Amino acid sequence: MPTRKFESGTWPHPSRLPLGGGWYGVCTASPTHEIVPTDDQIRESCSLGYAIGCPHLPAQRTCDAVRFAVARDGEDRILLSYVCETGHRPAEHGMLEYEITRAAWIRSHADSRIHRMAECYLQAYMEKTRAASAAGTS
Repeated sequence: MPTRKFESGTWPHPSRLPLGGGWYGVCTASPTHEIVPTDDQIRESCSLGYAIGCPHLPAQRTCDAVRFAVARDGEDRILLSYVCETGHRPAEHGMLEYEITRAAWIRSHADSRIHRMAECYLQAYMEKTRAASAAGTS
């Protein structure tokens, strides 16, 4: 579960990561105790999408990875598409919708973990696009 940006990661292209950058967080693999991944675990598996080498990865899980993409960026709304993957294949997909003017989700995901990932992806996307837009107007 991402909690804050991991700004000092050593990824060659952080914007290509599944959440648009690296994130610190708490592993939700164990229902009984909190697991805080090390910086190395975050760099080498958690932030990459597929954590097959992770010692905490549960055998039974709803998906292996979640991918997001901006389907539409309008003046007042951003539409995100998401795909949950299992075995490198789509297992679930859909659309999420965020209203920029109210800073509120119109359509969110029922799974709080996936919704939190969508929030992180959207934050990284907006930081990148709004900074580029502001630089173009100055």
